[in-house]
Amino acid sequence: MPEGSTITDEQADLEGSGVPDEIYRRRFPEGGHREKLALWRVLAPYLDRLIPPGPVLDIACDRGYFIANVARAERWATDLRDTAGELPPDVRFVQANGLELAGVLPAGHFAGVFMSNYLEHLATSGDVLRQLEVARALLRPNGRVVVLQPNIRLVGGAYWDFIDHHVALTERSLVEAAELAGLRTIEVRTRFLPYSTKSRLPKHPALVRAYLAFPPAWRLLGKQTLYIGERPG
Repeated sequence: MPEGSTITDEQADLEGSGVPDEIYRRRFPEGGHREKLALWRVLAPYLDRLIPPGPVLDIACDRGYFIANVARAERWATDLRDTAGELPPDVRFVQANGLELAGVLPAGHFAGVFMSNYLEHLATSGDVLRQLEVARALLRPNGRVVVLQPNIRLVGGAYWDFIDHHVALTERSLVEAAELAGLRTIEVRTRFLPYSTKSRLPKHPALVRAYLAFPPAWRLLGKQTLYIGERPG
């Protein structure tokens, strides 16, 4: 990944012809893609264990770093761009704006909805709330939303180093939005992952596993928040 880019930055669900492709071609060259693949082979199964059994949806999936690395009988992914060619053949891909998914995906179907480094790209805080409402509508009762999100309180001014970051979020505002959307908060890890690949997060799979298994390291390096919410049964 290029210097300073977010560790888990998925393709933003942006409006505007041609803009997302140009931004992400500049930000994520192929060398960065390979680094992300190695990271997600460890990170995705770890996060997948937070979701109950059943179908899983990856919103703003980009090249499928999460969804390609989870072992589920039914895997779905969406993105504003057509990234189906980047995904395993069994992943059901739907090209759509994330805010409009309630009209194109089955309601109450999913055991889990996953979003990574996505909500800050939406145009307004109202859109963040609406996206979480859409996620809740897609979940079955007791299904879970898992969100990885840079935390502006921890990142500081570097949060605005990306031209497509629009909404500032902390762990508190994320919880507030999720609960307004009708989700019940299960867990919040305020400090979880580092913000960028310039950080000291190890890249070797064995060292990534060690980092994930050692919460004191999160408190030292973590600048991204992990949120887990549930649709009440």
